Amino acid sequence: MPLSATVVGAVLGLSVQLHSNALRKLPLMRHPWEHVLAIGIGAVFGNQLVKWEAKVEEDLDKLLEKAKAANERRYIGSDEGQFWAITTI
Repeated sequence: MPLSATVVGAVLGLSVQLHSNALRKLPLMRHPWEHVLAIGIGAVFGNQLVKWEAKVEEDLDKLLEKAKAANERRYIGSDEGQFWAITTI
């Protein structure tokens, strides 16, 4: 997965630079070092996006587990809570 994210990011960076030059009606390869820089930034962006997505998924799993545990304690945890729910109806 990281290799594909790197390649996709690099292609995205290159295409952004080419598109920028095309919109300004400049030669596509006007400053080659800008293309190299855009490819590098795109590759880093792709890798960081994959890491961020994995971290968000991990954090979401933790939050869902906490919510599930809180709900179990609240509604299933003790007989007192069930008695209160029955008597208030």
